[in-house]
Amino acid sequence: MSEEQDQDDKTEDPTLRRLEKAREEGQVLRSQDATTASVTLGVISFLYLGGTWLGSNLAEIFESSLSFGGFIREPSAVLIKQFAGALVETFLFLIPIFFVALALVIATAAGIGGFVLSSKAVAPQLSKINPLKGLARIFGLRAIIELLKAVLKFSLVAAFAGTFLYLTLDYFFYLGWADTNLAIKESLNLVFLGAAMTSLALLAIAAIDIPYQRFELIKKLKMSKKDVKDELKEMEGQPEVRQQIRRKQRELAEQRMLDDVPKADVVITNPSHFAVALAYDIEQAAAPRVVAKGSDFMALRIKEKALEVGVEVFEAPPLARALYFSVELGVCIPEALFQSVAQVIAYIYGLSSWRPGLEKPKKPKPKVPSEMNFDSSGNRKVNKKNHVEW
Repeated sequence: MSEEQDQDDKTEDPTLRRLEKAREEGQVLRSQDATTASVTLGVISFLYLGGTWLGSNLAEIFESSLSFGGFIREPSAVLIKQFAGALVETFLFLIPIFFVALALVIATAAGIGGFVLSSKAVAPQLSKINPLKGLARIFGLRAIIELLKAVLKFSLVAAFAGTFLYLTLDYFFYLGWADTNLAIKESLNLVFLGAAMTSLALLAIAAIDIPYQRFELIKKLKMSKKDVKDELKEMEGQPEVRQQIRRKQRELAEQRMLDDVPKADVVITNPSHFAVALAYDIEQAAAPRVVAKGSDFMALRIKEKALEVGVEVFEAPPLARALYFSVELGVCIPEALFQSVAQVIAYIYGLSSWRPGLEKPKKPKPKVPSEMNFDSSGNRKVNKKNHVEW
């Protein structure tokens, strides 16, 4: 009862860490029906394609084992020796078939759930020896489902095999009156065809079983809300995880800034060390707003993005530094920079309306108030003048 209650509490899908841990323990997606179908179809195909070679070699083995020359002094000893040799040759002859089946088992398992080697999966578990839990497994819901699956699989395979026998029964009777060589050849063809039909039934079963096994695995690995919170706390406590989270947050923030560059009216640059993108919407704000800003490599990316989407890039080193160090992202510019930025935006608007034959707007040289004069490290410069020009 307590196990059922615990399972009811597990309503959350497994996290990536939970899936990785389960994989380390050997709990991965597997389908016995898919493996059976793959091996059956693969071995049948191998036997069919190499049927002539296989048949001739087996015939030679049995012919040599039944051939005796001259007088035999101890027939029993000779027979044992002959048949022992035939068995060894037959075993060696069937080794390729064994390796084909083994390769198909490994390939199918790797294709469905990946190739996993785990000692925990094969280690003995004392909990499985509990008689009460054993009875619960035998008479539980899962056992009933497995029984129904077995009945359905048997019914489907029997239906395919029965249909094939019904359609070919008359031909089998006809082969009883045919030439021996022809009868053997056609009988083998019919056997291969019947086996292929059965393999199709197994493939149909596998197509149903794989999603079901995935559902069962996810259900088994589900977590409670407490499990998810505990795992998150555990991961956040690890330095490498915290570093990874910060890096991811920084990358997302940078990407959001780049996505906002097309909304800007102008990008003011240092030219290479700093870049600040400004957007001005007179209906929403009284002053231009910083939609993206960055230094060094990020400044270069903002500049490249602006050129890519057709946003004007304006070079003004003191103004770019003033905006970068004094205005936060998403915030309107301070009143001290109104005049400087207004000159730049007026120039940009003038360029957008300029046409050949008209006088081209003169590029301004905006002044920066002395209290807004920063060096490349963000330190304020001391200057006797009230404004700094560039």
